[in-house]
Amino acid sequence: MKTSDTPRMSPWVMVACGAAIVTLSMGARQAFGLFLLPMSGDIAIDRESFGLAIAIQSLLFGLVQPSVGAAADRHGAGRVIAVGALLYAGGLALAATVGSALGINASLGVLVGLALAGTTFVVVLGAIGRVVNADQRGRAFGIVTAGGSVGQFLVVPFTQEVIDLAGWRETLLVLAGLMLLIVALARGVTGRAPREALADGTDTGSWQALRQASGHSGFLLLNAGFFVCGFHITFLSTHLPAYLGDGGLDATIGAASLALIGLFNIFGSYYFGFCADRYRKKHVLTWLYLARAGVITLFVALPLSATSALVFSAAIGFLWLGTVPLTSGLVGQIFGMRHLSLLFGVVFMSHQFGSFFGAWAAGWSYTLTGSYDQSWIASIVLALVAAALHWPIRDTPIVAAEARPVATA
Repeated sequence: MKTSDTPRMSPWVMVACGAAIVTLSMGARQAFGLFLLPMSGDIAIDRESFGLAIAIQSLLFGLVQPSVGAAADRHGAGRVIAVGALLYAGGLALAATVGSALGINASLGVLVGLALAGTTFVVVLGAIGRVVNADQRGRAFGIVTAGGSVGQFLVVPFTQEVIDLAGWRETLLVLAGLMLLIVALARGVTGRAPREALADGTDTGSWQALRQASGHSGFLLLNAGFFVCGFHITFLSTHLPAYLGDGGLDATIGAASLALIGLFNIFGSYYFGFCADRYRKKHVLTWLYLARAGVITLFVALPLSATSALVFSAAIGFLWLGTVPLTSGLVGQIFGMRHLSLLFGVVFMSHQFGSFFGAWAAGWSYTLTGSYDQSWIASIVLALVAAALHWPIRDTPIVAAEARPVATA
């Protein structure tokens, strides 16, 4: 039996609020690269120092995710999101005043990294998963996931316009103000996790749930698979424009490629969320990673041109974050909704470790060899490995059948 603090509101209102939160938080994060040149020219911060701040941000984003997810399960997603949004706004406001690499590391690195853990996928999906019917959960997760790419189209161009008109310091303050909107939106993503029993009738605490999941082979395989996803996404988002430039393509093609990735991810996230409601999620994940391997192989095998770059970006964009509704949905299917934010937070931490290596190892390899060839090969091999890892996952639920949450005031 479950009890819940979920409020009396339409689940799809919560989905809309959750998608808007992710749109703002991820949209601002994806705009940080726009500040590199103006900041480095104004306060003499080199690219390595700026890159270190973003690396710190990414690692903290992943490392604290399980703890933040557990807090959302225990105290309510809305409270955690609101605190994260205030921290986000504070980090951006502080970044607007800095004059050194240390200040950038503390603001964009530490504060924003901690804030992202409370305002993005893990906490939001954990709340949404508890109010949407199981047969519609994948579609709801897909809509929220697509919010990140909507932010890429709305927040990123807006940020560039404000930088051009007012300067980078003023733009950071404007973004800080936008993050305060998340505090208001957090009211629409409220409610704590219900109590949920195991099949034998006993209740699960956070640590018991984590120990149980750690002993489940499927959970370990999901962690390994999501590491690969992180590697792919950050390698491509960080190094694809440089790879295209090395091939003689104009910089506008690199920008257009990233834009196409974001555009097609909107469709892909919704589509794979739709598939999550109708097919076995582990099988869809297997085919998704096989498709990534095929798309990457064709891209590097064919002659590089503007056309091939744009077609590749559209194809890989469709496959970009389709893993999120599938992976989070599979965690919830196996282990239930009670500790979804905690357990998906652990899996997401693995994703961020993959992100670190996707950005750093590709750059390190390029420095050693003067080529991205090894990184492309690694991406293909890892995609095949991820496909093989997902197929044997035991996806039978290990919690008692879900009861409808009991709403309380």
